[in-house]
Amino acid sequence: MKAIPSLKFLITWYRYSNRVASLNRLPQTLFCGLIHSNTETLRYHIMQTHIFPDMTTPGGGRIASPKLRQSIEQCEDFAGLEENVNRYDLLLLVKRAGKAAGFSPRMISLLDYYMSFTRDIDWEEGSRPIVYQSLAKTALDMGVSERQIQILEKQLFEVGALTWHDSGNHRRYGQRCEETGQILFAYGAELTPLAYLKAELQDKLHEKQLYDKAWMETKRQISYYRRQIRAILLEAESGAGESEDGFTLDEAELIDFCGRYEQIAVSIRTYMDLIALRELLDKHKHLHEMLSAKVAEHDQKALKSANNTKLSEKDSSRDESNDVHYKYTNKKQLNKLSTSRTSPSFLQEGVADHSQRQFDIGAKGEGSKRHEREEESSDDQSTILSTGLQHITLKQLLNISSDRLKAQLPVEPRPMNASDFVEAAYRLNRTLGISQNSWGHACMTLSRIGAAVCVILTDQANLREENRVMKPGAYFNTMVNRAKSGDLKLHKSVMGMIRRANDIELNDNLDQRQRYEH
Repeated sequence: MKAIPSLKFLITWYRYSNRVASLNRLPQTLFCGLIHSNTETLRYHIMQTHIFPDMTTPGGGRIASPKLRQSIEQCEDFAGLEENVNRYDLLLLVKRAGKAAGFSPRMISLLDYYMSFTRDIDWEEGSRPIVYQSLAKTALDMGVSERQIQILEKQLFEVGALTWHDSGNHRRYGQRCEETGQILFAYGAELTPLAYLKAELQDKLHEKQLYDKAWMETKRQISYYRRQIRAILLEAESGAGESEDGFTLDEAELIDFCGRYEQIAVSIRTYMDLIALRELLDKHKHLHEMLSAKVAEHDQKALKSANNTKLSEKDSSRDESNDVHYKYTNKKQLNKLSTSRTSPSFLQEGVADHSQRQFDIGAKGEGSKRHEREEESSDDQSTILSTGLQHITLKQLLNISSDRLKAQLPVEPRPMNASDFVEAAYRLNRTLGISQNSWGHACMTLSRIGAAVCVILTDQANLREENRVMKPGAYFNTMVNRAKSGDLKLHKSVMGMIRRANDIELNDNLDQRQRYEH
């Protein structure tokens, strides 16, 4: 009969226990109590069957952790925000840092919603910003479930932007003073930890800004090299398909380079990280170097062929007047007009190269056609000479170039050459409304360098305040037609623009001096 006290002990213990789930093991425990007459043995068996309540998952409670205790201590020691800092400054830092600081868009949305329930007085010393609106009302306003609100609050807690000030029954409620608006008592979600996150948010924002700057710079470099590659490929395609004038590539090489460019010409999106973007930049640089080497090789061969050709043989068919004009452009005169130490001049680089290419085209035909090509090349050279292109230097072109044309020049730390101005002028054609046919016609008439000078002059005419040219394309075509008739003087136009610029600068300096004296 010693089992009867044990049975009474079990019944009494279950009567005062709040663990309803343990009632499922009551029959097994009672059976063990009837078998074991020893009270100590019964108590041991009760502990082995886990009849005592499981405190790891308390019903309705919040699990304690070192991070939770630390956040509560920070809230108790809160002394208000810094001077000249308000709650929306903190929110702006969160929005700008964003993903870099661990905040998702939904987290920022909930934080912004909670911030609207706080006031400036809540962020002062002696008060605490607590949002005591119920989860149900918050879920209805946000258009989500209560469980989603709880998940977002937990995520904000993990990044250190939120904690909880719980009541005894874990309900959210509070009251403000009607006169001062200060919170008298409140239980709910507390935003005080966000104030301690300010320094970390600023560091994350600075890192994000550096990352974004590097990302955008890499993107700009990729765009620059893409323009360079497209321009060279377009020139090679146009030269191979139309007139064989200018830079050309073999059909197999052209197909190969176009295929390589299509592989790397992917759309740049913001989801691409900096590492992938820099790898893409390296591929563009490699392809551009290969194409530039081909262009340099072609120009070197053309210039070498032009220098090996005797000018006396080409000038035999000229009349006396033309000889006199050619003799006028001697080395002494060139050195006198040139402000640069670079040699050869534009005429040697452009005219000779242009003539040699024309001569090569004629060499492919029969004897009669070759003679016609030689005469045509001689006429083209005379046309270019009549424009005064030989008197223009790189420095003079740079002085009269507009800002938008200078933006198209290469940024590499190397000396500029005539090809840089040609490529820059070619990229500016679309802005000025100069068609591809007009550009090709100008290159055939005035060489690539002469066409580039015409584009630079057209650009300046389009930008000037007085008598502005509203149709740059037509203005460009008019200059080319004047060159055919011998009425175009490019060197006079360039020198006139330089004189006007110098006069304007001199007048500005005089005005400043007079204002200073007065």
